Amino acid sequence: MARSFTVVIVLLTVVCHLLMSTIAATNAENGWVDAHATFYGGRKGQETMQGACGYGSLFEQSYGLATTALSTALFHNGTTRGACYEIICVNAPQSCIKGARPIRVTATNWCPPNYRDGSWCNPPRKHFDLSLPIFLKIAKYKAGIVPVKYRRVMCPKKSGVKFQLAGNPYFLMVTVFNVGRVGVVVEVKVKGSKTGWIKMTRNWAQVWDTNTVLTGQSLSFLVATSDGKRLKFNNIAPSNWQFNQTYDGKINF
Repeated sequence: MARSFTVVIVLLTVVCHLLMSTIAATNAENGWVDAHATFYGGRKGQETMQGACGYGSLFEQSYGLATTALSTALFHNGTTRGACYEIICVNAPQSCIKGARPIRVTATNWCPPNYRDGSWCNPPRKHFDLSLPIFLKIAKYKAGIVPVKYRRVMCPKKSGVKFQLAGNPYFLMVTVFNVGRVGVVVEVKVKGSKTGWIKMTRNWAQVWDTNTVLTGQSLSFLVATSDGKRLKFNNIAPSNWQFNQTYDGKINF
């Protein structure tokens, strides 16, 4: 009798492991991965986290509140800046909004680890820190933190890729944002009306620079994304372009 009971337990354990493996494989096939999500800021969303990707005050022009900071495990040293994700609250009936559709957000910041307090953003945890108004679309305020599933998706953008120019007459910095499809920029080149194509250097995040003097010239850009797509944006900034101005590339990926 004891031996039969042991055999049954072993068989149940094997079946359980097979079932869990099947569920995991199904989730992987569907592109959904387990993670957790929290929120920052207030209900009106005035507080936006703008630091780790270089977008600064460009949130209002492009990303609004549909943004997220990524934990180290998702941020990958910044290579996922600009990527888009679908996120849905799961397995927490008391915390998830019943019938809520997945939210779609753009990665615009990094949620740094804090090893002293066991932060949810510590490696190897996959974690999203959302603006409160976006968090409330899938979960209740009182929950604070919820289990979610996420998947990487294409970034739908309604207007063209945008270029904000900064620097000085001897140093041009360009922030590239509102990028569609995969959303992640890996290379930028600039061309003045009197120059050939000049490869720009990543200053940090999505800010690119060159020491070439380009004032008084109309500017074109070539942008490459992480999926190998490349687009040229011809003469998007006129010869009298100004620093601290944003220019619309008119087209997108």
